[in-house]
Amino acid sequence: MPEADESEKEKQFYVDVPAKSEPFFLKGCNSIDWGMKNRLSRIFDPRSGKTVMLAIDHGYFQGPTTGLERVDVTILPLLPYADTLMLTRGILRTIIPPTFDKGIVLRASGGPSILSELSNEQIAIDIDEAIRLNVAAMAVQVFIGGKMETQTIHNMTRLVDMGNRYGIPVLGVTAVGKEMSRDAKYMRLASRIIAELGVTYVKTYYVPEDFDTVVAACPVPIVIAGGKKLPELDALIMAYNAIQDGAAGVDMGRNIFQSESPVAMIKALRKIVHEGEKPKAAYDFFMTEKNEAKQG
Repeated sequence: MPEADESEKEKQFYVDVPAKSEPFFLKGCNSIDWGMKNRLSRIFDPRSGKTVMLAIDHGYFQGPTTGLERVDVTILPLLPYADTLMLTRGILRTIIPPTFDKGIVLRASGGPSILSELSNEQIAIDIDEAIRLNVAAMAVQVFIGGKMETQTIHNMTRLVDMGNRYGIPVLGVTAVGKEMSRDAKYMRLASRIIAELGVTYVKTYYVPEDFDTVVAACPVPIVIAGGKKLPELDALIMAYNAIQDGAAGVDMGRNIFQSESPVAMIKALRKIVHEGEKPKAAYDFFMTEKNEAKQG
């Protein structure tokens, strides 16, 4: 039997202190379940409300992408500086240490390679696998305007239903093929459609003109894709402008792991995303870190 509460100290019910009911820190996420919020807090830093995601899932359709030929050599040194990893289950199981305690965003769609029609994707995992791997979110590619648009939307809605059942957020990735325009009008369309159909947050490309309208029209958080490799200063400027326009973070791959100094680059990105550093100052920081690493 448990012991009776026999403390002589007077009980304190704090009747004069109102119970706290604070809103969740991420846009559009206040009404989702506790488990989803907990998982999102492993992706987005609750202090800044933003994230630096490291995307290393390129191999699921490109094979050994430059910079990802040996993930164990090139990516493991970056883990301490990433808020979360976006990757496939194959790389997660074979290379990422299980002691990695930040969020995992698991690539959940796939099928075609760069040798065939990229939009012909299917859901490539099952929800039991996501639970076994203790992921923070599942990512699905959606080709708005692509040849297999409806199929990829159905992939997404099925994944959202599964995620909702078990408290796992879904990241909807707006794919941009060669035939699709890269302007604010398209990004507003694609981001809004997948948000309307239930994703927890959106990954899309940054466009210099009117990106703030893309963010404003989307009811859930947006993170930007890094896209092709840019000069380091240009990539830092893009990240800064996206954050200023309301993005909740970046999901960069090639602009980090193909950098002249990947560790310095991801640390410089953190300065911009979490500390509001200006691009020139972040670039100066990058150069200092790069030079110190060479000397070391």
